[in-house]
Amino acid sequence: MQNRTAYSGGDSPAPEDLEPRLTVELASVISTARRRATRDGDRQVDTAHLLHGLLESDPAVRAAFDGGPQVARLLGYLVQRSIGYGLQWHGTVEDSGAVPVVAEGAVPGWSPAAAAAMDGALDRAHARYATRAGCLDLLAALVDDPESRAVEVLRRASVDTARLAHRLDAERPGQD
Repeated sequence: MQNRTAYSGGDSPAPEDLEPRLTVELASVISTARRRATRDGDRQVDTAHLLHGLLESDPAVRAAFDGGPQVARLLGYLVQRSIGYGLQWHGTVEDSGAVPVVAEGAVPGWSPAAAAAMDGALDRAHARYATRAGCLDLLAALVDDPESRAVEVLRRASVDTARLAHRLDAERPGQD
């Protein structure tokens, strides 16, 4: 089982050490998620911000879903976050329950679930002997936390998360 207390100490990378361990595409996604969180007035980047950035930025992530209509439905839910759907999250910390809320040593500006997803992406890349985590690594790590906001959005858009996880596991080799 992967470490769900990412960046809370131990051997997890500090936030400033993270970028060299990411593909250029994933670093861009994280930048986009940070801007989105700031623009939406959220104190922390959460898993829904990360999912939104992945869907907007990476064709391989979009290809992992069951076609254009499913991606459009997902983006529709994510865009509505600041005007309706998702308002219940505004001003709250994403704590899926899978991750103990860690105040000391936590990543500033990241929800515990988002930090755990990033740790999971790094673990996934390491398991396939890659030097950098990519966008599909992060998507797989997001899907791995059934109580995260990202998975809530996926379910609302009728995405079969078990099927998606299986598809992502099948695509694991050869990605860098």
